[in-house]
Amino acid sequence: MVSARRSFQGSLPIAAMPRLCEALADDAGSAAYELDFGRDEYGTAYVDVRVQAPLWLVCQRTLEPFIMPVTVNSRLGLIRSEREESALPGGVEPLLVAEDDKLNPIDVIEDELLLALPLVPVNPDSVLPEDVTRPPAEVSVDERPDNPFAVLRELKKN
Repeated sequence: MVSARRSFQGSLPIAAMPRLCEALADDAGSAAYELDFGRDEYGTAYVDVRVQAPLWLVCQRTLEPFIMPVTVNSRLGLIRSEREESALPGGVEPLLVAEDDKLNPIDVIEDELLLALPLVPVNPDSVLPEDVTRPPAEVSVDERPDNPFAVLRELKKN
């Protein structure tokens, strides 16, 4: 595929990627992808991965599901051993290829989508509940719970 500079494009159901589905609220929808294989000016084999997918995540602010559009655009340098990683040009992520030189495109797409997921998904349109955003009521000194360190404060004053 690299020597022939092959390109692939299509659509892949989200449900076909089980590791990704574990991190999602729902496996509905599909991912549109483009994979372009080739060699750069240094002779390094690469695959350009472009993926767009609407992913169902759970907002960690409201705990409600929402759709987050995810776009991936990355170049992966195809290497056979970890020693080759240092020879990759800047901005190229390594992709370790099996000894038989076979690459499963679905696994590559799934890995890139997993890496694009936010650590803490938050719906940008979400609003915090009023009881969280309301400032706390003032508590008078007499109503405060007993502080176990109050005795130490008195000793420090003396």
